Order: sequence, then structure tokens, then C-alpha cells
Amino acid sequence: MKIAVAGASGLIGGALVPALRAEGHEVLQLVRRTPRTVDEHRWDPQHRRIDPTVLSDVDAVINLAGAPIRPRPWTRGYRHELVNSRLDATATISQALAAAATADPSRPRVLLNASGIGYYGDTGPGEIREDAPPGEDFLAQLCVRWEAATAAAADAGVRVVLLRTGLVLGPGAMLVKVLGLVFRLGLGGRLGSGKQYWPWIALDDEIGAMRHLLTADVSGPVNLTAPGPVTNAEFTRVLGKVLHRPTPLPVPAFAVSTGLGEFGRASVIGGQQAVPAKLLESGYVFTGTDLEATLRKALGRS
Repeated sequence: MKIAVAGASGLIGGALVPALRAEGHEVLQLVRRTPRTVDEHRWDPQHRRIDPTVLSDVDAVINLAGAPIRPRPWTRGYRHELVNSRLDATATISQALAAAATADPSRPRVLLNASGIGYYGDTGPGEIREDAPPGEDFLAQLCVRWEAATAAAADAGVRVVLLRTGLVLGPGAMLVKVLGLVFRLGLGGRLGSGKQYWPWIALDDEIGAMRHLLTADVSGPVNLTAPGPVTNAEFTRVLGKVLHRPTPLPVPAFAVSTGLGEFGRASVIGGQQAVPAKLLESGYVFTGTDLEATLRKALGRS
């Protein structure tokens, strides 16, 4: 396939591009800086500009573009950056793909567009499949708008898959680096009640699932999470075991909320018991289903 990837500089994109090329796909990268190689093409998502010829003959686009969501307070300026970086990039790609599909409707095309498991908001202990409604907090409503920005492509007949990704565990992942440091200092423990679910996925399965979805007969939202979501208490217990550190120091919910604001409430002391129903139904076979083994690999302890 001929595949364009946007947002390839992050953790997921950095692993995805070489994996696709290893399978023999031709991969183009959309970049905002001056291109350095023949397979890089400049675009300007902030002003919704892209050379229409770049996507005219691609079979697929994988859009991972967007400002990273970091463990910091969500100021007004940061919220603006999180929203606009996602909506501008997605709308630009969606409209360009729609134009390509209109010009040549005979070519099947697919758009794999990033989203997040935060779509559902804090759902408590109930199991969450892809047909669950969205939450009402900032992150959930951001995901709603993010996914809606793919409408032009879908309306033009492009198969659109919305990648509702959970906590990605792999070498270099932000969560792994931050929690790894805290636990190595002997300061690890459950966050809040510890009863909130943390839906995780191994980096290898994040990439494997996207490769699978390029050709699988699947559209709409897909939970990119491992089959066994765990509570925060279980996650921290296993992480402490991997690092040979005790986990005696629970962090009260009010401290997380005070220090991290809505990020803390939505993504740390809130959670979802999300399961990958559509992935499993489509025949995808996970390779990383054991949390301890996944954390050992991510931390270089395997």
C-alpha cells in the first residue's frame, strides 16, 4: 500500500513507520518543517493547507498529529493548543482525502485517525465497548470534536477508523518514564482510591492493531486497549514488583486533583474499563496480554 503518516515524530509514529516499511509499504510522511528526504512532504495544518497531489494516489492515511497531552495543569492556552492542533490536522487531511476520493472514486481508501480512550470520560467499574456514549469532561468532548472532524472523508466514501487508544506501554512512553522514576525513588503507590481502571496497550499491539485495521473490514470507533484492563491499584502493584520497589504510599485524590487539575481528575483518578471488542471480533490477535511482561519490556527489565 501507499500510506501517508502524519504525526510520525512521537512514540507511536516512531515505531509505526519502520514497521510499515518493513512490510513493504511505501510510506510518505507529512511534516511541518522543511522536508529532509524525498518521502517527506510539507503541510501546514494550522492554516489547513496541503498540496492536494500528495494524497491523490494514497491508499491510506494514518493521522497521529496533535499536541501531546502531558501531566500538567490544563490552562486556557494549553487547552486551545490541544484542541486546535487536533481539529486542524484532522480536518485538513479529511478534506484532502475527500477531494481525492471524489476525483477517483474507484480507489478504496482508508483513514486511521487518532482519538483517545478519554472519549468515554470517567465511567467507573462497568465494562466499556465502542458503542458507549461520550463523557462530558474536557478531554471527552475534545475526542468528540476530534472524531467529528473526519466527517468529510467519511461522507466521500473513505473508510474511517477512529483509534481510541489507551495507555501505551513501551520504551520511552511518558507514563513509563514518569512512574518509573517515582517508583525507583521509593515513592510509588496507588493514586486516589486505586479502584479506577487504567486501560493499557503494549506498543507492539498498538502498531499491530493499526496494521491490521489498514485492511480489516472495520470502520468507526475502535478501542485500542489490551483485553485485560486493570485497576490503578493492580497497575501500581505490578509496576512495584517489576522495579523491586514497595508501593506503600497512596496519593490522595485531592492531591492529584490539586496538583494536576482536570488532567488529574480525568486521566489519573478517573478511568474506563474499556475492552477491545471490535478488534477481537475482527480477528486481531494480541501479543501483549500480560501487564507484568509488558512493563518489563517497556522498562528494559525483560
